[in-house]
Amino acid sequence: MGLIVLLIIVVLLGFWFMSAYNGLIALKNQVFNAWKQIDVQLKRRHDLIPNLVETVKGAMNFEKETLEAVISARNKAISVQAPAAGGAPSAQQVQQTAAAEGQLSGALGKLFAVVEAYPDLKATGNVAQLQEELTSTENKIAFARQLYNDTATQYNTKQQQFPTSIVAGFAKAAPAELWEITDATERENVKVDLSMNPKK
Repeated sequence: MGLIVLLIIVVLLGFWFMSAYNGLIALKNQVFNAWKQIDVQLKRRHDLIPNLVETVKGAMNFEKETLEAVISARNKAISVQAPAAGGAPSAQQVQQTAAAEGQLSGALGKLFAVVEAYPDLKATGNVAQLQEELTSTENKIAFARQLYNDTATQYNTKQQQFPTSIVAGFAKAAPAELWEITDATERENVKVDLSMNPKK
Protein backbone atom coordinates (compact mmCIF):
# COMPACT_ATOMS: atom_id res chain seq x y z
CA MET A 1 0.00 0.00 0.00
CA GLY A 2 2.80 2.42 0.99
CA LEU A 3 4.62 1.64 -2.26
CA ILE A 4 1.51 2.49 -4.31
CA VAL A 5 1.11 5.82 -2.50
CA LEU A 6 4.78 6.60 -3.10
CA LEU A 7 4.42 5.69 -6.77
CA ILE A 8 1.35 7.94 -7.09
CA ILE A 9 3.25 10.83 -5.48
CA VAL A 10 6.22 10.32 -7.83
CA VAL A 11 3.89 10.23 -10.87
CA LEU A 12 2.07 13.38 -9.71
CA LEU A 13 5.38 15.16 -9.14
CA GLY A 14 6.50 14.07 -12.59
CA PHE A 15 3.35 15.49 -14.18
CA TRP A 16 3.73 18.73 -12.21
CA PHE A 17 7.38 19.05 -13.22
CA MET A 18 6.52 18.44 -16.87
CA SER A 19 3.67 20.96 -16.74
CA ALA A 20 5.82 23.64 -15.07
CA TYR A 21 8.70 23.00 -17.50
CA ASN A 22 6.45 23.18 -20.56
CA GLY A 23 4.77 26.32 -19.20
CA LEU A 24 8.12 28.10 -18.90
CA ILE A 25 9.18 26.99 -22.39
CA ALA A 26 5.86 28.23 -23.80
CA LEU A 27 6.33 31.63 -22.12
CA LYS A 28 9.93 31.85 -23.37
CA ASN A 29 8.67 31.26 -26.92
CA GLN A 30 5.94 33.87 -26.44
CA VAL A 31 8.57 36.41 -25.35
CA PHE A 32 10.58 35.63 -28.50
CA ASN A 33 7.46 35.93 -30.66
CA ALA A 34 6.53 39.26 -29.04
CA TRP A 35 10.04 40.53 -29.75
CA LYS A 36 9.73 39.47 -33.40
CA GLN A 37 6.50 41.51 -33.64
CA ILE A 38 8.49 44.58 -32.54
CA ASP A 39 11.19 43.66 -35.06
CA VAL A 40 8.68 43.51 -37.94
CA GLN A 41 7.35 47.00 -37.16
CA LEU A 42 10.85 48.44 -36.67
CA LYS A 43 11.88 47.06 -40.07
CA ARG A 44 8.84 48.71 -41.62
CA ARG A 45 9.82 52.03 -40.04
CA HIS A 46 13.43 51.62 -41.22
CA ASP A 47 12.16 50.94 -44.77
CA LEU A 48 9.88 54.01 -44.82
CA ILE A 49 12.53 56.50 -43.68
CA PRO A 50 14.66 56.58 -46.89
CA ASN A 51 11.49 57.36 -48.89
CA LEU A 52 10.64 60.21 -46.55
CA VAL A 53 14.18 61.63 -46.65
CA GLU A 54 14.28 61.38 -50.45
CA THR A 55 10.90 63.13 -50.72
CA VAL A 56 11.76 66.09 -48.48
CA LYS A 57 15.47 66.64 -49.08
CA GLY A 58 15.07 68.70 -52.27
CA ALA A 59 12.81 71.22 -50.54
CA MET A 60 14.83 71.34 -47.32
CA ASN A 61 18.23 72.53 -48.53
CA PHE A 62 18.82 74.43 -45.29
CA GLU A 63 17.97 71.41 -43.10
CA LYS A 64 20.75 69.09 -44.22
CA GLU A 65 21.88 68.50 -40.62
CA THR A 66 18.39 67.33 -39.61
CA LEU A 67 18.19 64.89 -42.53
CA GLU A 68 21.68 63.55 -41.82
CA ALA A 69 20.73 63.00 -38.16
CA VAL A 70 17.72 60.91 -39.26
CA ILE A 71 19.82 58.84 -41.68
CA SER A 72 22.57 58.32 -39.08
CA ALA A 73 20.05 57.28 -36.39
CA ARG A 74 18.35 54.88 -38.83
CA ASN A 75 21.66 53.25 -39.77
CA LYS A 76 22.58 52.85 -36.09
CA ALA A 77 19.18 51.28 -35.34
CA ILE A 78 19.56 48.81 -38.21
CA SER A 79 23.05 47.82 -37.05
CA VAL A 80 21.83 46.56 -33.64
CA GLN A 81 22.22 42.79 -33.67
CA ALA A 82 19.05 40.71 -33.52
CA PRO A 83 18.76 37.77 -31.10
CA ALA A 84 19.57 34.28 -32.32
CA ALA A 85 16.71 32.40 -33.96
CA GLY A 86 14.40 30.85 -31.39
CA GLY A 87 15.94 32.72 -28.47
CA ALA A 88 14.67 35.61 -26.42
CA PRO A 89 16.71 38.80 -26.71
CA SER A 90 19.44 39.35 -24.14
CA ALA A 91 19.27 42.27 -21.73
CA GLN A 92 22.01 44.00 -23.73
CA GLN A 93 20.14 43.54 -27.04
CA VAL A 94 16.93 45.01 -25.58
CA GLN A 95 18.81 47.97 -24.11
CA GLN A 96 20.76 48.64 -27.33
CA THR A 97 17.63 48.39 -29.47
CA ALA A 98 15.64 50.64 -27.14
CA ALA A 99 18.45 53.23 -27.08
CA ALA A 100 18.95 53.20 -30.87
CA GLU A 101 15.23 53.37 -31.62
CA GLY A 102 14.83 56.14 -29.03
CA GLN A 103 17.46 58.21 -30.86
CA LEU A 104 15.72 57.50 -34.16
CA SER A 105 12.36 58.59 -32.72
CA GLY A 106 13.96 61.81 -31.50
CA ALA A 107 15.53 62.51 -34.91
CA LEU A 108 12.22 61.80 -36.68
CA GLY A 109 10.37 64.06 -34.24
CA LYS A 110 12.76 66.92 -35.09
CA LEU A 111 12.34 66.24 -38.80
CA PHE A 112 8.54 66.38 -38.52
CA ALA A 113 8.83 69.61 -36.54
CA VAL A 114 10.96 71.11 -39.31
CA VAL A 115 8.51 69.93 -42.00
CA GLU A 116 5.86 72.05 -40.25
CA ALA A 117 7.89 75.14 -41.28
CA TYR A 118 7.45 74.22 -44.97
CA PRO A 119 3.70 74.41 -45.68
CA ASP A 120 4.10 73.69 -49.40
CA LEU A 121 6.14 70.59 -48.63
CA LYS A 122 3.73 69.47 -45.93
CA ALA A 123 0.82 69.84 -48.35
CA THR A 124 2.30 67.45 -50.94
CA GLY A 125 0.63 64.07 -51.06
CA ASN A 126 3.82 62.02 -50.74
CA VAL A 127 5.02 63.70 -47.55
CA ALA A 128 1.58 63.58 -45.95
CA GLN A 129 1.18 59.90 -46.86
CA LEU A 130 4.64 58.98 -45.57
CA GLN A 131 4.01 60.88 -42.32
CA GLU A 132 0.73 59.05 -41.92
CA GLU A 133 2.36 55.66 -42.59
CA LEU A 134 5.16 56.41 -40.12
CA THR A 135 2.67 57.56 -37.49
CA SER A 136 0.66 54.36 -38.00
CA THR A 137 3.86 52.32 -37.72
CA GLU A 138 4.85 54.17 -34.53
CA ASN A 139 1.48 53.20 -33.03
CA LYS A 140 2.03 49.56 -34.00
CA ILE A 141 5.51 49.66 -32.45
CA ALA A 142 4.02 51.01 -29.22
CA PHE A 143 1.44 48.19 -29.13
CA ALA A 144 4.14 45.60 -29.93
CA ARG A 145 6.37 46.97 -27.15
CA GLN A 146 3.47 46.77 -24.70
CA LEU A 147 2.77 43.15 -25.71
CA TYR A 148 6.45 42.30 -25.34
CA ASN A 149 6.69 43.92 -21.89
CA ASP A 150 3.47 42.22 -20.73
CA THR A 151 4.68 38.81 -21.93
CA ALA A 152 8.18 39.31 -20.49
CA THR A 153 6.69 40.34 -17.14
CA GLN A 154 4.50 37.23 -17.09
CA TYR A 155 7.54 35.07 -17.94
CA ASN A 156 9.68 36.74 -15.24
CA THR A 157 6.92 36.40 -12.63
CA LYS A 158 6.49 32.70 -13.40
CA GLN A 159 10.21 32.10 -12.93
CA GLN A 160 10.16 33.75 -9.51
CA GLN A 161 7.03 32.03 -8.18
CA PHE A 162 7.45 29.03 -5.94
CA PRO A 163 7.43 26.13 -6.70
CA THR A 164 7.92 26.86 -10.45
CA SER A 165 11.22 28.57 -9.57
CA ILE A 166 12.63 25.07 -8.86
CA VAL A 167 12.09 24.12 -12.51
CA ALA A 168 13.42 27.39 -13.99
CA GLY A 169 17.03 26.15 -14.08
CA PHE A 170 16.05 22.94 -15.90
CA ALA A 171 14.13 24.98 -18.51
CA LYS A 172 17.13 27.33 -18.91
CA ALA A 173 14.80 30.19 -18.07
CA ALA A 174 16.45 33.58 -17.56
CA PRO A 175 14.74 36.88 -16.73
CA ALA A 176 13.67 38.80 -19.83
CA GLU A 177 14.67 42.46 -20.05
CA LEU A 178 11.79 44.93 -20.34
CA TRP A 179 11.81 47.60 -23.06
CA GLU A 180 12.19 50.93 -21.30
CA ILE A 181 12.77 54.44 -22.59
CA THR A 182 16.48 55.00 -22.09
CA ASP A 183 17.00 58.12 -24.18
CA ALA A 184 16.00 61.27 -22.30
CA THR A 185 15.23 63.05 -25.59
CA GLU A 186 12.43 60.55 -26.27
CA ARG A 187 10.67 61.80 -23.14
CA GLU A 188 10.90 65.43 -24.22
CA ASN A 189 8.09 67.21 -26.03
CA VAL A 190 9.00 68.16 -29.57
CA LYS A 191 8.77 71.90 -30.21
CA VAL A 192 6.75 72.53 -33.35
CA ASP A 193 6.96 75.83 -35.19
CA LEU A 194 3.49 76.65 -36.52
CA SER A 195 4.40 80.11 -37.82
CA MET A 196 4.16 78.76 -41.39
CA ASN A 197 7.25 80.78 -42.31
CA PRO A 198 10.01 78.82 -44.05
CA LYS A 199 13.35 78.95 -42.23
CA LYS A 200 16.00 81.18 -43.77
